[in-house]
Amino acid sequence: MGKHSAAPARRLVLVSTNYAPEQAGIGPYATQLAEHWAARGDLDVHVLAGMPHYPAWRTDPAYGGRWRATEDRAGVRVHRRRHTVPARQSALNRALYEASILAHGILAPPRTGGAPAAVVAQLPSLAGGVLGARLARRAGVPFVPVVQDLMGAAAAQSGIRGGGRAAALAASVERRVLGAATLVGVIHESFVDSVTAMGVPRSCVRTVPNWSHIAGSARPRAATRSRLGWAEGETVVLHSGNMGLKQGLDVLLETARIAPELRIVLMGDGNQRRRLAALAEQLPNAELLPPAAEDDFPDVLAAADILAVTQRASVLDMSVPSKLTSYFTAGRPVAASVAGGGGTAGELRAAGAGVLVPPEDPGALAEALRSLAADPDRAAALGAAGRAYAEERLGRDAALARLTALLDEALATAAPHALTAPRMPDNRAAA
Repeated sequence: MGKHSAAPARRLVLVSTNYAPEQAGIGPYATQLAEHWAARGDLDVHVLAGMPHYPAWRTDPAYGGRWRATEDRAGVRVHRRRHTVPARQSALNRALYEASILAHGILAPPRTGGAPAAVVAQLPSLAGGVLGARLARRAGVPFVPVVQDLMGAAAAQSGIRGGGRAAALAASVERRVLGAATLVGVIHESFVDSVTAMGVPRSCVRTVPNWSHIAGSARPRAATRSRLGWAEGETVVLHSGNMGLKQGLDVLLETARIAPELRIVLMGDGNQRRRLAALAEQLPNAELLPPAAEDDFPDVLAAADILAVTQRASVLDMSVPSKLTSYFTAGRPVAASVAGGGGTAGELRAAGAGVLVPPEDPGALAEALRSLAADPDRAAALGAAGRAYAEERLGRDAALARLTALLDEALATAAPHALTAPRMPDNRAAA
């Protein structure tokens, strides 16, 4: 890495619990970002990551039984550390998950061959944020967290037992992590107020939106539908991604019950998959599919008639789910059963790519889906608007350029300017 640059490559550490081969959530963004920076030629890029486990919340069998792993992927040195993977979500299980990531990261920090020039961390992993801040502080270099989501707010709205206490603890840790930052990146403007409320000056916040990380469909739509068993003329409503509590996917299965003429397809994995599969067995027009292979994913999205995104009524999520960028690229209309004031609703309005209905309201969702199915011209127009929005606003090159500018700005800082310089856990014996 960096062998072709005239000057010695500067080391860069990216802390991201999620990384390739994970294909959903934050993993693809972290992977493409690290590989982009490695391709510059002047950076020796290292990633501190967990074992692949998302969205199934099961450790990838290829990594089973391994405590540590180091691998080279597309010019990036990836240092993996084992951690717990909770099969069921609870405040306690999530705390153990984060604690195991933090403990192993402190006991076995990545061996990078020298001090980094900067450290970047992907949030909402609390442990990843603490590890990133700690690595940067010990090396005396800039620390740049990129906020994909804030766990404090998510825990408060999760509906899991102990969520309130977990939210308070998570918010406290997030405040400390962000307080150690040189600059803070946020993927959506909706995060700015939350971040500044934690003490980060507005002048230190940069908006660095995510991008569409999939290509367009390459295969004939009819052929993909035939392979999947979706009949011509049948209206297929597809939800792709994590099957967790936050998504509130019961609304789609109840919609299938109300509207038997629609085929409701849930594709993905997660801690709620087994329960949802049992419910879907009672519905002839509902089915669950495993996550599509990376090269097949764009074709499956494009083969559907309507793409769905759902969230529980208790969730007012400022983040924008990664699936939305993929949905827009697919060029299909989006039906969103989400809170009207959240990031998903705001992005859908900005794109003009679909319809919004209240969360956990299967009657309203069924009516909206039937309306789209009955008006193919409107559905096509919404899908085209989403694709145009993705091409204009969610391009990969422009997004990676914004993140690179954020990194370069931090690297240009002679000494890291810690906003509140909190003390982070230390363990010099692990060096």
